[in-house]
Amino acid sequence: MTLSPPQALLIDLDGTLVDTRGDFLLALNGMLAELRLPPVDEAFVEHTVGQGSEHLLRSTLALSQDAAGVDRWYDAAWAAYERHYLAINGQASVLFPGVVEGLRALRARGLRLGCLTNKPTHFARPLLAHKGLLDHFEQVWGGDAFERRKPHPMPLLKACEALGTVPAHTWMVGDSSNDAQAAHAAGCPVWLMTYGFNHGEPIHAVPAAGYLDRLDHWPALGLWTS
Repeated sequence: MTLSPPQALLIDLDGTLVDTRGDFLLALNGMLAELRLPPVDEAFVEHTVGQGSEHLLRSTLALSQDAAGVDRWYDAAWAAYERHYLAINGQASVLFPGVVEGLRALRARGLRLGCLTNKPTHFARPLLAHKGLLDHFEQVWGGDAFERRKPHPMPLLKACEALGTVPAHTWMVGDSSNDAQAAHAAGCPVWLMTYGFNHGEPIHAVPAAGYLDRLDHWPALGLWTS
């Protein structure tokens, strides 16, 4: 496949840079305990994250509530979840191998980096700062930054506009079909990490320009020779 050289990369957060399953599990179960609802396990978290906090909370509540119950509990659930998540943000999460080295290498090539995630911005920025990643990014856009979230192409198109780059020269790096669908619709080449969440589905079944085992494996693929 012949790709246009990148001017910038838009990089997802959960499942791409940071394994946040532990944070989600603690925050969700703290919320559920407060509401006196049954807890969830890590497998549920891995299959459900990636489409924004509202989807995550509604899916969690739906395990024990009907549609009317989900609507009735939602505001209280969000308030509790936000409080618990901000209290533990980053404490039970770990960087994936090669992330720091990969970001350094990309910046050393003069590429502009933006973090584009469905995570709320006021969750994302503290997490990036806690993990020492924030300074690698020119801008951070959370799921509340635009009117639509991935898999809609709007976040990618708006990010390209903000960076002053064209989609064909702006590569998306993510871990799920959400990232791929958004990138394809926006006209951005997409690379997918093999270790991410992807709602429990095989990542190689998702069409992409390529797949990476680590974020610092670009040279091994022969994409850049210098």
